[in-house]
Amino acid sequence: MQNTSKQYDEVTSRCRSLFINKMSDYGSAWRILRLPSLTDQIFIKAQRIRQLQENKTRKVDEGEAPEFIGIINYSIMALIQLEEGVAEQPDIDVDKATELYDKHIAQTKALMENKNHDYGEAWRDMRISSLTDLILQKLLRVKQIEDNEGKTIVSEGIDANYQDMINYAIFALILMDE
Repeated sequence: MQNTSKQYDEVTSRCRSLFINKMSDYGSAWRILRLPSLTDQIFIKAQRIRQLQENKTRKVDEGEAPEFIGIINYSIMALIQLEEGVAEQPDIDVDKATELYDKHIAQTKALMENKNHDYGEAWRDMRISSLTDLILQKLLRVKQIEDNEGKTIVSEGIDANYQDMINYAIFALILMDE
């Protein structure tokens, strides 16, 4: 588990760095995105990963890793939108966005550590393609919850699904690095 924590931090550091650099380039334009728009962006990235895994011919020279990073960062943006609400205009600077990013990564890592304790790091024996499928399943769940206007009867909420997608994407990147 100690190695997982270190690997997790290494992956999230790469994702965080890209997030900060894009915030420097674009500002917080993403703050205008409603949750279904963010969900759809994540869905596009997950679908592309699945296509890359199924089709050996690639017409764009980018692999799966950047798409998993995108899933992580868009999911963090979604968690921030859940907490802060959607803005009409870009309204936060790099420092505030980074603070919120760090908060949500810390909460998501804590969730991972608790689940890893209970599941015994079962993800280490999984295929990356299975992690991709689990992300897609979570996305379909989120879309259904969004269509139900956020109401669930017995299921966890949207935030837990975004956190699970982050953790699955981080697991995939760890496995790809090994």
